[in-house]
Amino acid sequence: MRTTPPELARSVLDAAPDAMIIIDAAGIIQFANRQVSAQFGYEHDEIIGHSIEQLIPERFRASHAGHRERYVGDVRVRPMGAGLELFGRRRDGSEFPVEISLSPIEDVGRTLVAAAIRDVTDRKRVEAQLAGAHQAAEAAREFADRANEGKSRFLATASHDLRQPLQTIELLNGTLRRRVTDRHAIEALSQQELAIGAMSRLLNALLDISKLESGAIRPEPTDFTVAAIFDELRMEFASIAANKGLQLEVETCQDAVYSDPSLVEQILRNLVSNAVKYTREGWVRLRCLHEAALVRIEVLDTGVGIPADHLPYIYDEFYQVDVPSNCSRDGYGLGLSIVQRLVKLLTLKLDVRSEVGKGSAFTLVLPASSSPFAPVHQEATELRLSLSRPIGEARVLLVEDNPAVRSATSLLLELEGYHVTAVASLAESLLHVRNGNGVDLLISDYHLNDGETGTQVIAALREMLGDSLRAVLTTGDTTSAIKRLPRDPYLRITSKPINAEELLTLLRALLAV
Repeated sequence: MRTTPPELARSVLDAAPDAMIIIDAAGIIQFANRQVSAQFGYEHDEIIGHSIEQLIPERFRASHAGHRERYVGDVRVRPMGAGLELFGRRRDGSEFPVEISLSPIEDVGRTLVAAAIRDVTDRKRVEAQLAGAHQAAEAAREFADRANEGKSRFLATASHDLRQPLQTIELLNGTLRRRVTDRHAIEALSQQELAIGAMSRLLNALLDISKLESGAIRPEPTDFTVAAIFDELRMEFASIAANKGLQLEVETCQDAVYSDPSLVEQILRNLVSNAVKYTREGWVRLRCLHEAALVRIEVLDTGVGIPADHLPYIYDEFYQVDVPSNCSRDGYGLGLSIVQRLVKLLTLKLDVRSEVGKGSAFTLVLPASSSPFAPVHQEATELRLSLSRPIGEARVLLVEDNPAVRSATSLLLELEGYHVTAVASLAESLLHVRNGNGVDLLISDYHLNDGETGTQVIAALREMLGDSLRAVLTTGDTTSAIKRLPRDPYLRITSKPINAEELLTLLRALLAV
């Protein structure tokens, strides 16, 4: 039996996945497919001939009549309530979210409106879950950011505050070693110096590891010459190696690389320190090899060497080759752990080869720089190293807000023959100069009271005395902000704690420039 067109249309509408309703201009339901009953819970006869408002929550019924009348005045295909949250009301009074599309139907002498109603409960639930997950992720990210900021502030404060008393002890030890002549007192001060050095190394290592783990250290790559780092390491380790009877060989390197110069220097410093520590006789050598787009920096030694079965563990924290846990240690086994973390942070490559009784070789592989650099000459460095006495009776202005460090530094410098004026602030340093006092050398702490900085002191005094005023900036701050401080030929930046010999050598070198 052939299906008539009206029956076919009804069958199609009943098969539609959405609820379909046809209403007249007065809002009376003329047709409802099976999905209407399924969604709203009404029997078919309870819907036909009744107002569309019975399917709408009561709070929306009054306004809906006005919306319906406006639509009849401008019939067209469009979604209903675009951008609004729409709800349907079931027979039991419960509500659910819906989307509604409206289409006009022209009938003989009247306008009808077809409404397709879709239950979007499941979709809204998923959207809410996604929004909740997103909010949770944002909250977690904000919490992590705040935690990292808190860690960074704590580490910066701890770094500064813990270094200040160590700086005081370092300088007082250096002063006493210049004054006492009793053999037993000299021996006691020597032992004290070793203990201070061990404390300083352990503090630096623990703070470095903490900063790396907290994410407080962020690489700032740039192009730089290897020679600049070799120059610093030569000055730092020449006397240390000589005191052990070792020969420190730093080969000339004209290569330039691209990475973070401060962190690369820290890697090499730890490697050279280890090489000197574990070499009893012979030499420690620092050199570079150029390979196409790479530069290989090698730290070699004739030390005790590392057994092959120990190599997988040398980067573990507190691990030292052939040192039982209950024995006295020369160091704390943290240097190579820091090196490994820095290498990973910079995405570099570090190789090691070693033979027991013959020595070790650590090779750091860096990308070569694409920027041209002029050759670096070493005469200035050799001149600085050859200086061993203070130059004249230089007038030193010391700006330090920590009374203990200020007093200890003054004692040491006065003992060496310098004329020292010690103040605590920028205002006091300016007053000293305005009173007609000359300054040959300025030494200033970086962080002063009330937010003042040593860079402000240097800038203000150079404006009064000239840009060639020699200045030393000392700091217990190890954040990346220090790396970004401007450098010039008459400025030296040094980290606390610095021991007496290093400080005095630095002053002599700067006054000789």
